[in-house]
Amino acid sequence: MKIIGVIPARYKSSRFPGKPLADICGKPMIWWVYNQCKKVEDFDEVYVATDDERIFETCRSLGVEAIMTSDSHKTGTDRIGEVARKIPADLIVNIQGDEPLLEPATIKKAIEPFYSDPELKITNLMTKIHDPVDVVNPTVPKVITNKDGIGIYLTRATAPFPKGSIDYSYYKQVCVYGFKPDALEFYCDYGIKYGKAKIEAVEDIEILRFIENGYKVQYMEVNSETVAVDTPNDLEKVRAIVAAKIENGEIVIE
Repeated sequence: MKIIGVIPARYKSSRFPGKPLADICGKPMIWWVYNQCKKVEDFDEVYVATDDERIFETCRSLGVEAIMTSDSHKTGTDRIGEVARKIPADLIVNIQGDEPLLEPATIKKAIEPFYSDPELKITNLMTKIHDPVDVVNPTVPKVITNKDGIGIYLTRATAPFPKGSIDYSYYKQVCVYGFKPDALEFYCDYGIKYGKAKIEAVEDIEILRFIENGYKVQYMEVNSETVAVDTPNDLEKVRAIVAAKIENGEIVIE
């Protein structure tokens, strides 16, 4: 099975323009994500997919494999779909370009179910929320699954609501996805014909397009305290964490 990792990266972010190139201890954020992905032994190839020449040229200068894609994609998954059409593979793994602290073992968790279930089309990761602020934070998508870990809904709201008991563990999405090519083809074709799906557009959570249309999305729980860089404040948190790891010898920049 040929498996490729693809990191979508765009410059025009409404909340944080240019964040793939944001400096983290001397290297751009996209470099950190790419190098974490390269440590995943399951990957045959890893690419950054971007529509911006600045990101593309920065990647090339740092030895990062990059592919130029259309600037008309409405979502990162649509951008992944373009790469899937250009580079044949049996499994495409989408790793968000704003998660520089993702561990290779965490990324691998999105791949493992495909080895045992040939009928599986889509995986996504989730992790238990330990900070109560994240439960009410609208930038943190909460994941609701059934007893078998199949996704029922994702929301930026606090859900499910604890009416009768507070004995409930909330989970947040970790943005690593595994896609079979035909699932990506559906996603992209749907977008061309109809745009975003109804609830996908309301919540602005891409994976809901699959769930709304009856696809089984297998969620895998991971123990991950990764920080997604959505704002400049998030970037400062990540810089502090990386700087501490460098000082402690946990990270060596080559």
